[in-house]
Amino acid sequence: MDDLTFLPATEMASRIRSKTISVTELVEAHLSQIEHVNPRINAFVSIDHKQVHRDAAAAQSAVQSGEMLGPLHGVPLTIKSSIDVSGLPCEAGTKLRAGNVPDSDAPLVARLRAAGAIILGNTNVPELLMAYETDNLLYGRTNSPWDVTRTPGGSSGGEAAAIAAGCSAGGVGSDGGGSIRVPAHFSGICGLKPTPGRIPATGHFPGSVGPFTQLGVVGPMARTVGDVKLLLEVMAGPDDGDVRSAPVLLHQPDAEQQLRKVRIGYFEDDGLAPVTLETRQAVRRTVISLRDQGFDVQSFRPEGLEEARKLWWLFFGLTGGLVLGPMLEGHEAELSPILREFNGIVQSDAPMTLNRLLNAWMYRDQCRINFMKQMQDFPVLLCPVCSVPAFRHGERSWQIEGKEVKYLDSMRYTQWFNLLGNPAIVIPVGQSPDGLPIGVQFVGRPYEEELLLGIAARVEKACGSWKKPPS
Repeated sequence: MDDLTFLPATEMASRIRSKTISVTELVEAHLSQIEHVNPRINAFVSIDHKQVHRDAAAAQSAVQSGEMLGPLHGVPLTIKSSIDVSGLPCEAGTKLRAGNVPDSDAPLVARLRAAGAIILGNTNVPELLMAYETDNLLYGRTNSPWDVTRTPGGSSGGEAAAIAAGCSAGGVGSDGGGSIRVPAHFSGICGLKPTPGRIPATGHFPGSVGPFTQLGVVGPMARTVGDVKLLLEVMAGPDDGDVRSAPVLLHQPDAEQQLRKVRIGYFEDDGLAPVTLETRQAVRRTVISLRDQGFDVQSFRPEGLEEARKLWWLFFGLTGGLVLGPMLEGHEAELSPILREFNGIVQSDAPMTLNRLLNAWMYRDQCRINFMKQMQDFPVLLCPVCSVPAFRHGERSWQIEGKEVKYLDSMRYTQWFNLLGNPAIVIPVGQSPDGLPIGVQFVGRPYEEELLLGIAARVEKACGSWKKPPS
């Protein structure tokens, strides 16, 4: 039955509409897959079986009675456990929020339900989302379905593992420094970091407010580009609870001929943090595929990337430490080793001051202006997602091309675009010698997700991107 759970979400919805499969059959297949696989990967925080069965029965009844069906009718999805789902714990992986159960859905969850989706449950995260490895003292460590000695990434690691393992057709993660894109890359699936506000972050903890309004976003994760596109279409739209929300309508991608006129710039590394050979090969393979399809792809490395990385750390790391500090004070003994590690990195830096924050805020805007000017020549960029594929639990540095690359430095390839506010999509295109998936990242200008999806879909079709994990 696991072959049924690995269908694209679009195909699941189509088969339900045609009555080739029933909603209850599809949901039961996913619950069976979870029962079989989750003990090894530990992707889930909570599943309300009674509610799932009630929702499935109601959805099947709607099919049988000929009601109007939404685009996700009967499709089983999951949600990261930092996003409000009515009746499920939203604890963000910390004992300090243990037992927090919202009584209403975040707007994006309500929109998924309105489109007919069945919310199976929610998925594991590192404590307070502050790591690229998923582990916490409430629910333990999440393992990669590709190799249980490795991490599926963070902070949307449980979500990525569940989707890759066929426990969910797709779902929702969040991304403040690569937390959708790195798990997608590590787990061999697709993930979209949208423009801030394109999908409302209302109901997410921590909130995307103040200096984090440009950093933190919520976005879709799935096994195919088409599924990511469908999830975006369902969830996108303004909401008063998101301060970056704007009434920007989704539109169809340009016609094929127009799409190929878009200039794409690519780079294999940023000149400071080298990447593994298989990561370079994935970028090169993508370049060849695009050129073979008639795209204009040129070598181009934007200026100002290191400045953007340093500014990202000021906002995510130092300012984040200030914001979370009062919540953590006096509770140090209750914190996970991963969060204590993060706090140690923050405390080793010079303290944040009001003057330093204001200067950084203004400099961020100038960096963004300069970056957008460069994107006038290359509206789409292609680059790695991370220096390495999925790493072993606890690893914090790697030797690459004769140079030591440390944990946070290896993740810079996603951090830039949180600071700058660009949308970006990750798709799998290769594998490491160890059989681990390797993704590449397409980056666009704000509110041009549809362009990224159009280009990513063509690479996916040419490269046969998604592969089933061996487990």
